[in-house]
Amino acid sequence: MRAGIAGQAGRRNWSGPRGVPAGVHMCYATIHQRAAAHPWNARRGLTIWSEMSDIAIQDLPGPNATMRECPECGLFQAVPAMRPGQIAECNRCGALLRRRRRDALGTTLAFSVTGLVLFALAATGPLLGLRVAGQQRDTTLIALPGAFETQGLWELAIVVLAFTLLAPLLKLGLTAGVLIGLRLDTAPSTLAAMERWRKHLTPWAMIEVFLLGAFVAYTRLSAMAEVQVGVALYVLGALMLTVVATDAWLDEHALWEAIGRRRRTPAPMGDGPLIGCDSCGRVGRGKPGAPCRRCNAPLRVRKPNSIARSWALLAAAAVLYIPANLYPILTLIRFGRGHPSTIIGGVQELIEYRMWPLALLVFGASVLVPVLKLLSLAVLLISTQRHAAKRLKDRTRLYRIVDAVGRWSMIDVFMLAVLVALVRMGLLASVIPGVGAVCFAAVVILTMLAAFSFDPRLMWDAAGQTGCDAAKAEA
Repeated sequence: MRAGIAGQAGRRNWSGPRGVPAGVHMCYATIHQRAAAHPWNARRGLTIWSEMSDIAIQDLPGPNATMRECPECGLFQAVPAMRPGQIAECNRCGALLRRRRRDALGTTLAFSVTGLVLFALAATGPLLGLRVAGQQRDTTLIALPGAFETQGLWELAIVVLAFTLLAPLLKLGLTAGVLIGLRLDTAPSTLAAMERWRKHLTPWAMIEVFLLGAFVAYTRLSAMAEVQVGVALYVLGALMLTVVATDAWLDEHALWEAIGRRRRTPAPMGDGPLIGCDSCGRVGRGKPGAPCRRCNAPLRVRKPNSIARSWALLAAAAVLYIPANLYPILTLIRFGRGHPSTIIGGVQELIEYRMWPLALLVFGASVLVPVLKLLSLAVLLISTQRHAAKRLKDRTRLYRIVDAVGRWSMIDVFMLAVLVALVRMGLLASVIPGVGAVCFAAVVILTMLAAFSFDPRLMWDAAGQTGCDAAKAEA
């Protein structure tokens, strides 16, 4: 059972959070924590619901509380000082505001440095090997973009290079760089910019998606030839777990507070509306377009031209989705004869080989997810423009899901990269990428950009439930 409010729910005047002007109406974030059912916890003021269940924290916010703007509904609320293991959620839409970890920065640094070492091993070591009729072919992660480039599809070469090599490497490097910089006697002036870039790169680092695509490629190849698993594939699995642990353990709130202390951030005073920085989460009064006093990112009440940009990107993705399904994504040449295959054709092939779980996985990621994402984004945009006030929490949850699952549609592109790199044996056996793969990769990227461009706070603004004293509904 998940329940509990830090302080009393609802709005009231309070000047407790640091830097919050008196008279600002505040809500309080919902705090959760997991703990064993033991009388000792009850004596500390914790309400126990059941063993290892969620408990309600009864501590009232104090002067160490900070004010945050919910990134999904725009409500301003106080987040009290938290203990390790506690989770702060928006009191209105349930969005995660903060997850407090014990020694979050030190542990994250250890994970990121470990990830860099594993990345070097995974990128250069043997990934997969293929033996057909006495011919042997091996490939590495770093060689995959070149396989597309030799086929003349430089667009797919850039996609694979960016999402499997550059983005993960830069993300881990920036994470380690920021955390090491905070430990120096004189912190570099670029820490805030480095952290902003790390946050932007996070959704584009697709190690876990590539690993699943490589597994699909391995399964398809094993049905036609002998496949050897290289050491790099095992290292890649360890890298995936390390990256997941890095993301899970990083406390961005604590990280930005540490950066602010090193930059000697001034108190959030100023003229203009109350604005929450999209990059670092700092709340203060300022003029839209002015730089944030902690991270130097431009302050925005809402994402500019959110509705128009989202519609444009969504329309482009919908148009490209047609050729992505009509044209073949690959052509398999065996003994001189070509066999074109579309996305649906690949699913049918897996079904013919009795690989039902894999067929469902590919169908869900490559067919179902793109369609549902297109429809879901259209529903969100239309309901916002129509000022719909019903089911706001459900629509916010829908946006959360759309934002999270879109990147997994890249499975087919990464599977194709492995197939093209391995199956290059002339007329005996070869895989030639098709234009359908280029269109499909564009669909995935455009829908991700459409989701990033859409500002879910506009749904609440359009329904008249704004959390900012100067926010305006764009719809």
